[in-house]
Amino acid sequence: MSSYHEGGTELIAALREGGIDVTYQPCHVAANAFPTSKEELDDYDVVLLSDIGANTLLLPERTAVHSQRTPNRLKLIADFVRNGGGFLMVGGYLTFQGIQAKGNYKDSPVEDILPIIFQASDDRNEQPDGVYPEIVDPDHPVMSGLSDWPYFLGYNKSTLREDAQLIARINEHPFIAARSVGKGRSAVFSSDCGPHWGPPTFVNWEGYPKLWVNLATWLAGR
Repeated sequence: MSSYHEGGTELIAALREGGIDVTYQPCHVAANAFPTSKEELDDYDVVLLSDIGANTLLLPERTAVHSQRTPNRLKLIADFVRNGGGFLMVGGYLTFQGIQAKGNYKDSPVEDILPIIFQASDDRNEQPDGVYPEIVDPDHPVMSGLSDWPYFLGYNKSTLREDAQLIARINEHPFIAARSVGKGRSAVFSSDCGPHWGPPTFVNWEGYPKLWVNLATWLAGR
């Protein structure tokens, strides 16, 4: 028996309920509809990637099927941040490096702007018995109003950059980290925003909406 859960549903609802305008593109839409110019990206304050592999953004139909040159949208994201935008990567099976390293963000322009360095290989750390994050910087704005964290069932392993802010960790790995890059800001949340790594106790946690609103507003420089 198998089942499917659209993991972004709760995250999108949390942001919208917090008064944040959200443009959502699932992977099959983002492949061709994600902005391809600075001008298009500048319509947004923050870009968030969750469970979307680098190849989705690198290989639109024009390139993958018709062998045409197209803008490198990972470079556009990196430039967007350096010029004042915000960027958040949420963990999962197809972000960071993910399952069998198919996320494919290692050594990409996106990695250059993040507060972490990716592993070169499959970076998943499954924790079926549950693991709790350790809050390292409770005074960071991202942590405002958050307490009594639930457990998680897995996360992506990475290494913190020297110029990054470690906000929370699991074991020796960053769980939430942030970084100022040029005029902009970036952050990572190293587990998933929904099942299975983010179990019902997480998505139903009273702090769930505030966590994502805090991240979005900090990344937007507000």
